[in-house]
Amino acid sequence: MWALDLLNDTILMALAPSLLVLIGSMVLIGLHWASLGAVIAVGALFYVAITVLFSTRYIAPAARISNAWDTKVGGTLADALTCNAVVKSFGAELREDTRLARVINRWRVRVRRTWFRYNYTAMAQLSLLLALRASVIGGSVLLWMSGHASPGDVTYVLTSYYVIHAYLRDVGMHINNLQRSVNDMDELVAIHDEPIGIVDASDARPIAIEGGEIVFDDVTFHYGGHREPLYDGLSVTIRAGERVGLVGRSGSGKTTFVKLVQRLYDVSDGRVLIDGQDIAKATQQSLRSQIAIVQQDPILFHRSLAENIAYGRPGASLEAIEQAARLANAHDFILRLPKGYGTLVGERGVKLSGGERQRVALARAFLADAPVLILDEATSSLDSESEALIQQAMERLMKGRTSIVIAHRLSTVRSLDRILVFDRGEIVEQGTHAVLAGKPGGIYRGLFERQVVDLGRLAAAE
Repeated sequence: MWALDLLNDTILMALAPSLLVLIGSMVLIGLHWASLGAVIAVGALFYVAITVLFSTRYIAPAARISNAWDTKVGGTLADALTCNAVVKSFGAELREDTRLARVINRWRVRVRRTWFRYNYTAMAQLSLLLALRASVIGGSVLLWMSGHASPGDVTYVLTSYYVIHAYLRDVGMHINNLQRSVNDMDELVAIHDEPIGIVDASDARPIAIEGGEIVFDDVTFHYGGHREPLYDGLSVTIRAGERVGLVGRSGSGKTTFVKLVQRLYDVSDGRVLIDGQDIAKATQQSLRSQIAIVQQDPILFHRSLAENIAYGRPGASLEAIEQAARLANAHDFILRLPKGYGTLVGERGVKLSGGERQRVALARAFLADAPVLILDEATSSLDSESEALIQQAMERLMKGRTSIVIAHRLSTVRSLDRILVFDRGEIVEQGTHAVLAGKPGGIYRGLFERQVVDLGRLAAAE
């Protein structure tokens, strides 16, 4: 805002009027004495050219670096403050202070260099103006001594030049201000020039999802900067109303699968179809409004519980909100809060426990009533009681919906209709829990047996 205001004010209210008066004054002097007019014109052009050169070639590079270090200081502060709990847990306050001091010392060096360059430029501008003033005074005195100008003419020239001198000084200041505003807007321009990752097609239309059949038709996808594609010709169909689990090691492609369903990325080749409709030809808003997602770490707004639950349906009645909360096993704990459904949950829901946040997220999905449901590790890192309540709510939520469940805890996918086992971007196994668990040497069986052994050790230790 400051940079934009400075740019507009400098051009419209300062630089343009100054140039107009400056040019007009030089023309008037030139009409009386062409030689003096030429001296002033050449001197003014030289002054402006030197000022522009200093601003763009001398000050601007240093200002860009100091502005970049401004951003680094802010980033270092944000990093330490947002991770304040970790800093205190490890008693690392002094270490973080030292780290910040190191960044600020580097920032100070860059900013001081920029400040000195501004001062050096101002000194050079003043020297040029003084030289031009001496030339004009000397020229007018010579004209008077040679009898080509009267004392009144000399007075007129000198008075006019003082006006020119003041406006030239102002023009130099305005050019420096322009350079400052442009440098300060560098990051804004860079953000503006950043290409939008996902853009609706020019002929995109709202998508209408009824059954929720999802088809990956020979899909190839790779993340930008990666040489090898994650998916290479992946084809799979999830039937309407089918409950499907995605399992596999970390990095095998499970999360990417649901991101492509939401069209958070565009496929490199092939198509993703929902109810026979290519999602690349649909508007993003219409697509995502018909897909409900419950994330591993649900994010809540610093608003009331009612507003958080009704985020997918802002106009929902309190009765509908309460019914969604009951289905998510959240109604009872909400009533125990000081203001019930009007309780503010804090930033990202920090005033609630992990299980409570998860149940609020499930209630939000119940109320959205979308035909496609995505559950991303919805029961991870929860105690047994919270997990049981959420499992019950998940079973209710998945009824009649096409459901995709990402899970590391295989207990959450045992009752699903089908399980897809991912490995390095390929579906290497698929079937029910019973079929996959009984497959000798299978990846799913190996993961399941390892979890059973780990649970046994944990129970023995307790």
